[in-house]
Amino acid sequence: MPELYSLRKEYGKMLVEKGKENNNIVVLDADLAKSTQTEAFKKVFPERFFDMGIAEADMMSTAAGLASTGKVVFCSSFALFASGRAWDQVRNSICYPGWPVKIVVTHGGISLGEDGASHQANEDIALMRVIPKMTVIVPSDIHLFRNIFDDIINFKSYAYIRLPRNSLPEIYSSTDKFSIGKGIEIKKGKDITIIACGAMVHKAKNTLKRFEAMGIDAGLIDMFTIKPIDRDLITKTASKTKGFLVCEEHQIDGGLGDAVSAVLTETNPLPVERIGIMDTFGESGTPDELFEKYKLNEESIIEKGKYLYDRIQ
Repeated sequence: MPELYSLRKEYGKMLVEKGKENNNIVVLDADLAKSTQTEAFKKVFPERFFDMGIAEADMMSTAAGLASTGKVVFCSSFALFASGRAWDQVRNSICYPGWPVKIVVTHGGISLGEDGASHQANEDIALMRVIPKMTVIVPSDIHLFRNIFDDIINFKSYAYIRLPRNSLPEIYSSTDKFSIGKGIEIKKGKDITIIACGAMVHKAKNTLKRFEAMGIDAGLIDMFTIKPIDRDLITKTASKTKGFLVCEEHQIDGGLGDAVSAVLTETNPLPVERIGIMDTFGESGTPDELFEKYKLNEESIIEKGKYLYDRIQ
């Protein structure tokens, strides 16, 4: 078993590290500091931490106010509450006037697990992606997240960064470099290319050798920035592959699959298959059980990839 790393714990650590360097950083949370790991910042910088209670809308409006004074504002809660319960305030208080609040959410997707459908945000990427000029980031790996954190701090606009509850394996190394808005081509594929984000990147990477053994040349792109989508990479890849398989821990509608399909429709139409939550709510269970039931596992990637390959022959 590969070693696993918690991105939300790393988030707490990085807030403390950067908080020591930058007195302008402030953090807001909605009564979930222990779960989001912003508690680490609270312990070191209590005067710069604001627990807003179970009042996410108030938290977003307060974050906008602090950003308007020049503060570097991080605002955290569970993905479902930050995207759904406070959507009005995110849109009208933060995004419409253009305040550069960094909305870093945890417990995104079905991998939240046993808390069930009422807490599983499988629609949040769609809700955030539709807001004008919103940047949406779904890291797949601890090194990627660490590498772009300075860029997130210095980002001149608002952004939504989605982290999972469960820990993820390493994909990259600490020396790799990344840029917000640029996808990562892990492997080229002449037959099919998988485009994935978040937890699905590692699962997709594990299938590449299996595809090779089946005689299928499969590539993989980590599209960790959902918006703005890397149109250039998609268009370039479309000229060298025959079809795309998009994998995401999100509703099949409104997320990465739709973003990729929109680019291809406008530039170079190719067959696209999608793996995601199929227009349904989640339920309680362990992450592994839920990934299997909702067909977000490696076997489903192999099955759908083979189906795509047969389509393009």
